[in-house]
Amino acid sequence: MLSSIAATSSQSNPLALFLPLVLMGGVFYFLLIRPQQKRVRAQQALVNAVEVGDEIMTTGGIFGTIADMDDDEGTVTVEIAPGTRIVMVKSGIARRLTEDADDYDSDDADEDQDQDTQFS
Repeated sequence: MLSSIAATSSQSNPLALFLPLVLMGGVFYFLLIRPQQKRVRAQQALVNAVEVGDEIMTTGGIFGTIADMDDDEGTVTVEIAPGTRIVMVKSGIARRLTEDADDYDSDDADEDQDQDTQFS
């Protein structure tokens, strides 16, 4: 009788053994993997959206203006000072500093201006 009780208690549910591992995997996915994938997609969208004339900042912290692009090689020529140009890979662009005209909504500016005059 005692041996049968010991045998049933040693046989636990296999789902109970794997559930913590599955939960840890889910936590790692939502805390580490998914945000990194979002950052990579955002960086790729940024690199694909830059155009000649945009002001950018490189991953090395250099500010400049895109003077020429070579999509075949994946490089850009950046003018960092008058007459000084460097050629770099497009993936080295960290930030786009030029604002699009579409990104700025004049209606929002009018509303902000109206709110400022109301409180004056």
